[in-house]
Formats: sequence, C-alpha cells, structure tokens
Amino acid sequence: MANSGYGKRLAGDEDPHADPDFAHLLPRDAEIAVFIDHLDSGHAMGHKVIAAEHPRYGQQATRSSLTRITEAGHLRWIKEHITVEDNTMRWVTRTYWSRTRRSAAWWAEFARQRNGRIVPGDLRPGLARTDEPELPEPEPEPRPEAGADPESRTSYLALAAIRDAEPRMRLSEADCRSLASLAEEWLTRGATPQDITRAVTDGLPATVNNPGGLARNRLENRMPPKKAKIRQKAAPRRARVTRAVMACMSCDADERTTEIRGGMCSECRAEYDAAVAAEEAGLLDAGYVPDTFLAPPDAVYEVVDVPRRAAEVRAAAGLPPRAERAL
Repeated sequence: MANSGYGKRLAGDEDPHADPDFAHLLPRDAEIAVFIDHLDSGHAMGHKVIAAEHPRYGQQATRSSLTRITEAGHLRWIKEHITVEDNTMRWVTRTYWSRTRRSAAWWAEFARQRNGRIVPGDLRPGLARTDEPELPEPEPEPRPEAGADPESRTSYLALAAIRDAEPRMRLSEADCRSLASLAEEWLTRGATPQDITRAVTDGLPATVNNPGGLARNRLENRMPPKKAKIRQKAAPRRARVTRAVMACMSCDADERTTEIRGGMCSECRAEYDAAVAAEEAGLLDAGYVPDTFLAPPDAVYEVVDVPRRAAEVRAAAGLPPRAERAL
C-alpha cells in the first residue's frame, strides 16, 4: 500500500463490472488493467510495485502497459494544491482510476471539479498525526448540587432500594443520606444500582445488627477501580483543494510547465515511443529489467549516476538531451 493519502483512488461514477470492460485494450494491457481494477483503494500505482506483484510481467512491460491504459482513458495523475485550515499548503499527486473508459475532455472536467473539494481526513498525506494536540480528558458527569434534594439522587435511590431486595439490610433514611456519597462514587466509576445492591447484600450473616455500618464497610472495601480515562485525539484538520492540474504519469511534471497529452508530457512520450519501437524491433525484451534495478549478487551496491544513465539511454534512442525544467 502507498502512504496514507496516495495510491489508487477511484474517479467514481463507474459502470458495473462486465466482461468487455477492457476489450478495447491489447491482451497484455487488458490483463494488467484487470489486475489494477481489483487492487484495493490506496494501493501503490508505480510500475515497479505492480510488476513486483504481477506474476507474469516485468517492469518494462508493466510500464508500457500502464502508458497505454492511461492513453485509453482509465488512469490519470493529477496534482492537487492542498490548503489546510492552519494555512499550511502543499502539492500532492493523486492517482485516479476509472474502470469506465474516459475521454480527455472528461478527465479535464474531472480535474476542474476537484477545485474547492474538502479532502477527507484519512486521505490527507503529510499531516502529522502523532504530534497533533490531544483534547482535554473528558470530565465526569456533574454531581448533584449541594442544595439538591438528596432523596432525588440516583445514589440515594440505589441505597433505598436495598431495603426491598434484602430485609436484613433495612437502611434508614439517615443511613441512605450518609452513604449517598459512597454510592455516588460507585456510580461515577461505572457501577450500576444493581452492582451496589449485590455488593451490600451478598454473603450476609444470619443476623445483621447494624445495617448502616455493614453497608458502609462493604461500600468502602469493595469499591470498584476507577475507569481509565480515555485521551482523545484532536479532530483532523480540514483541508481543501485549491487548485488541480494534470501531471505526467512518468516524470511528475505538470501542465503548469509543459503540455500534458494523454497523461504524459512530450519528452516522456518520446522516450516511451522509442522504447516501444525498440521492443517491436526485438532490441528490448518485454520483461526486461534494467541492471540498475537489480541487486548485485555479492550484495555490494554501486552508486548509479541516474541522470547520466538516462542521458545515455536517450542518446542510444536517437533523442535529443532532455532540457532542464524550472518550476
């Protein structure tokens, strides 16, 4: 699974499952689309992760299929600018999946409608949960005021009911009044009036000479433990999407700096077209995994200059050097 807030998210308003859902795709692409469709929401959507879990295809094949699935209208990467109610802001890249095939115009409208949306608390990445302030501990229910009629209190009534349950424990009104504070503490700790009756009457001797004294002794010695106080987390802060733009599925560039067509920028599309041409010419196996993705047998790892390696691959494919982007 991806980090909280990232990964597969449903675009919504989909058609029911049907056999021809992905009939318009090539067989390999359709198989990977079915695989993705059955992934849980929140699952990581990078081609390396999917290839690691798919039993039949490697990274290069999965990446190519993801590109065609995106072009077909099932996948889009959208960058959303999130503004939290504490005025902190961040850009977040979301991955949206639609079993139903969507047009480019539909996805553009979908991104536009993201503006102003409230982001659910369980899908907001980057917000610290462990550092959030805790709410004050819940206060116990207020006790009756000193001037209130003691005979109307639940604690007093619980004691008075003992007389009906056990004739040997005929507590007087004075007993009930003096013991009411003890019974009230029992109730505060989660006991019921029936619990108080059982504590006072269970295992009585044959003769009880001082019901009030015996009741006090039992209420004090059999007092239940205090309930553990629950410290509650603060409610998640509200966040709102204040801008949404299409992003490239490969390099994460977005339409603020480059044209995004079919879910890809022009440079990544050129690299993809060159890789497809090499695969069709038999120069690149569909299950090929670059050496930089494999661990050396002796577990001694080599530091790879990724930009230089990428430049070599582009040169081998006859592509011009990649220009630097400035945000």
